[in-house]
Amino acid sequence: MIRKKSRHTGQATESESSRLSPYPPPGAWALSSSAKDSEWEAGIFGDLTDKQTELFQQLLEVPRNSRGTIFFDSGGGSIYCGLALATLIKLRGLRAVGVVAGECSSATILPFAACERRFVTPHSTLLFHPIRWQSEEEVRLEEAAEWTRHFKLLETDMDGLLVRMLGVDPEKLQTWTRPGRFVSGPEFVAEGLAEMIDLFGGDVWSQIREKK
Repeated sequence: MIRKKSRHTGQATESESSRLSPYPPPGAWALSSSAKDSEWEAGIFGDLTDKQTELFQQLLEVPRNSRGTIFFDSGGGSIYCGLALATLIKLRGLRAVGVVAGECSSATILPFAACERRFVTPHSTLLFHPIRWQSEEEVRLEEAAEWTRHFKLLETDMDGLLVRMLGVDPEKLQTWTRPGRFVSGPEFVAEGLAEMIDLFGGDVWSQIREKK
């Protein structure tokens, strides 16, 4: 119900044509002027598994459908955590610029691939390798067999996801992933998967503006 303030009496009176508006779906909210003008910064650092709660909180606190920069320096962690971070970036409509400050390896490549634009330095490193299963618990033969079956499916699924998000040639991804390979920043740029920034070329935002 909509209530209006009377010009003459200064008291609230009921609108002659009260109506209900439908609740807007996710992504339909208009950004405030402050949200449009300001860009956020976040960092994905360290082991993804150990910092999962902190990393999720970072990506959930920024406005949806907003622009920002994510700096990466992580050797990886749980493949499920990497997948979930990439999913948050995509489904929250975050127009993120990903910058590899040091290392971006293993499961961390997934959220980096989910970024709208990707940047590396000449000193950046990305490690591609097959999915690894590690467990400190005693596992029965039947359970090990099921994990083996599941990880084969998961590996195929993640390869397909990387091909789609990065735009990398499937054969090139296979040569990097099996048995595994450290890919330098310049190599990554040469494949058209990221853009190069210079540590001595000014701040990252100035360099990004120059490349548009």
